[in-house]
Amino acid sequence: MEFSIPIHDNKRLAQIMERVRNSTRLQVLWECSNINALNRLNLNDHGPVHIKIITNIALKLLRLLIERGVVPSVVESHNLEVADAEVIVVLASLLHDIGHAIHRDQHEEMSVVLAPPLIAELIKNIYTDSACTIIESEVLHAIFSHRRAVLPFTVEAGVVKIADALDMEKGRARIPFTAGAPTIHSVSAIAITKVKLSPGKSKPVRIEVRMANSAGIFQLDNLLKEKLQRSGIAQYFEVIAEIRGEEKKIVEQYVIE
Repeated sequence: MEFSIPIHDNKRLAQIMERVRNSTRLQVLWECSNINALNRLNLNDHGPVHIKIITNIALKLLRLLIERGVVPSVVESHNLEVADAEVIVVLASLLHDIGHAIHRDQHEEMSVVLAPPLIAELIKNIYTDSACTIIESEVLHAIFSHRRAVLPFTVEAGVVKIADALDMEKGRARIPFTAGAPTIHSVSAIAITKVKLSPGKSKPVRIEVRMANSAGIFQLDNLLKEKLQRSGIAQYFEVIAEIRGEEKKIVEQYVIE
């Protein structure tokens, strides 16, 4: 499967991504996850497209934070390198939703169950045994911590949690508008047109959300705000949402039967 991220000079990450592209097990788990979430539950995509989007978002968020002086937790706590923090964020992003292959309920815990052999496969002979154990622990922490109510302990886990909430462009978030009668969830999701990440003015990272309709505020308030506030790294982010141009009408009529 084609799957590209900006590797920069991270040789370990390049090796891992080559293995990701060749991992049949991982690709099938993504497809199984999508069948449960999208086909059987009428939720939004939780398969390869979602994974590609949030992996790229998470890596960009981490690099923006590092550029502004934020030290990754694996560097501070375990004396590993910034490149290893990138590996952790990418692996956690790749594996955070594979638990959907088992069930939507408690999928975070299910992902933690399924992830260890995949982590071992993807980092084998790239790290020492000691470093492998550290990487696995940090990746599993980030996977588990993407659950709404769980407070991450690390910068890397916080990044993955926020990235997961930022896959919201063009109606991708939560329940698709086309799944049935319009609800505030589906209407607000389709109102989000663009998410832009850049260095912040007052804080390290600026998240700019462009909306076609003010209903998009519900999406931000109901999903992004909560995950950001419970990310452990909210102090590094500024979030701006705005409508540019004329507000687009999404729903012509709403009927209660």
